[in-house]
Amino acid sequence: MSHLATVTGTLRRAGLPALAIIVMGFFVYSAVVGPNGVIAYRDYHRQLDAKNQQFAALDQQRAELRNRVAQIDPRHANPDMVDELVRKELNVVHPDEVIVPLD
Repeated sequence: MSHLATVTGTLRRAGLPALAIIVMGFFVYSAVVGPNGVIAYRDYHRQLDAKNQQFAALDQQRAELRNRVAQIDPRHANPDMVDELVRKELNVVHPDEVIVPLD
């Protein structure tokens, strides 16, 4: 009986530290491989760089559109831009003009 009591006592004394080690291992694993871990952090940076590039392209496109809108503003329209848009949308050409498509 003393041998069984010794084994049981040893298991009881080792149970709490073993449980603590298992819980700490879980948290370490989550910190490295989990959805918010170190490995995911690298992927987040790659995604952020890609989104920043997309944002820069969209920002440039918005600036170009803002410039075109400013050129056709009714208060002070650019005559060349208005002429270009009218000819493009209405397909209007003088008989003595030659059309050279750039597209």
